[in-house]
Amino acid sequence: MNSTEGTKITDVKVNKENLYKEETFTDMTFATIRSLTPVKVDGSADENRERIFTGMTQLMSPNGPIPVQCVIEGAKTLDEAMDKLPAAIDKRVQAMIEEAKEMQRQEASRIVVPGQE
Repeated sequence: MNSTEGTKITDVKVNKENLYKEETFTDMTFATIRSLTPVKVDGSADENRERIFTGMTQLMSPNGPIPVQCVIEGAKTLDEAMDKLPAAIDKRVQAMIEEAKEMQRQEASRIVVPGQE
């Protein structure tokens, strides 16, 4: 099956310069933290790149759970990532709220009311 550009969907290329080993940590209640450790193509640690931590949780809404994912900036260790997760989640939720408000504003500006120009 070909796309419009002529490449096959199965033409997946691995960027060997951007490999990470992924580990997942959870408290089995609210928080999940992913640790992405940079590695070389032989699987050894790549000391020239920073470890990345991401956080995940779900917020309950009247319409069901809302997944929230964020990068935990400035964390160098798992302990730091755990400490910084609440602020990172809050920052992401605030950004999601602003994005939703902006979408509402854009949608409202498209509504045409008879008699108004």
